[in-house]
Amino acid sequence: MRKIIHVDMDCFYAAVEMRDDPSLTNKPVAIGGSADQRGVISTCNYPARKYGVRSAMASAYAKRLCPELILIKGHMDKYVEESKKIRAIFNDYTHLVEPLSLDEAYLDVTHCDIFNGSATLIAQDIRRRIKAELNLTASAGVAPCKFVAKVASDENKPDGLCVITPDKLDEFVLTMPLSKIPGVGKVTEQKLQRLGLTTCKDVRSYPFERLKKELGKFGSVLWHRAHGVDDRPVNVDRERKSIGVERTFSEDLLSLDDCQETVSGLWQILEGRIEKYLQKTGTPRCMIRSQGVKLKFSDFQQTTVEHRLHSIDRSYFNTLLEQAWQRARGRGVRLVGLHLGLADESPLEQLRLPLEDH
Repeated sequence: MRKIIHVDMDCFYAAVEMRDDPSLTNKPVAIGGSADQRGVISTCNYPARKYGVRSAMASAYAKRLCPELILIKGHMDKYVEESKKIRAIFNDYTHLVEPLSLDEAYLDVTHCDIFNGSATLIAQDIRRRIKAELNLTASAGVAPCKFVAKVASDENKPDGLCVITPDKLDEFVLTMPLSKIPGVGKVTEQKLQRLGLTTCKDVRSYPFERLKKELGKFGSVLWHRAHGVDDRPVNVDRERKSIGVERTFSEDLLSLDDCQETVSGLWQILEGRIEKYLQKTGTPRCMIRSQGVKLKFSDFQQTTVEHRLHSIDRSYFNTLLEQAWQRARGRGVRLVGLHLGLADESPLEQLRLPLEDH
């Protein structure tokens, strides 16, 4: 079996800001756009989360939930530099590192001889070094497969470690709430609950073909995850094909205006990811081949409208949205996504990160 570690920095951007400005310690802090300019929260610290502040939330709404919230525009160049330092620490243990973003990554330490090959001790030492060298905290999960390692890393946050050994894998997965499985957002969770499915144990006794009919391709993924099966290797050579962002809603959007407002917020997040891409690759501009909008409707059918472009046109997303909206035919919209297809000259790992509306 593989030995996989998933390392996830604790509220990374906000943690860097608090480290560099101790006056922010224990105060609710969020990184995001201005509340009076339809800004969106990128991330926030744990004191802010106690008020219900979450990523992808409108900054104005976040301020209503938490009037004392300190909004910081953010310093992407600084976060990129810290991420490079973290990556350097990972590389001291294994070259099999799959970054998911600036603040989290999978590591395959199956063949690492450090600490006599103990993945638990390796994870402990990585967290120790991040704290000692960067004065930041990280949480980690250790497991025989990727998705369980990712779930485990969230078990004892912040600044925690959770180890799922092979002999405990089935027991851990059996009672796992389906909401913890990556890809199960709030809307999907509600659909599963209507089917009487709340844990992996429930899925194991549910007809496989019916699950695929209800959830499409994700039904097969969910079935395998519920059985503790995830054969995906840690992929160090992913070539980035697009930059994208999408948001799933707990209640369907019922008007084009609501969708357009969502596009405005998602664009701000997409801008941040474009900037992250430029910082990381050292390129002066983002070379694209296409621009697209995705909508998923209330019946789980989805549509994508994409056109070839050679430069980024913010306003063109609204044009694409209007074309996609015409296909709704009275259906509500449960997901809105934006993406840019990258030209072949711009390789990098995929950073398409879905955002759930909590």
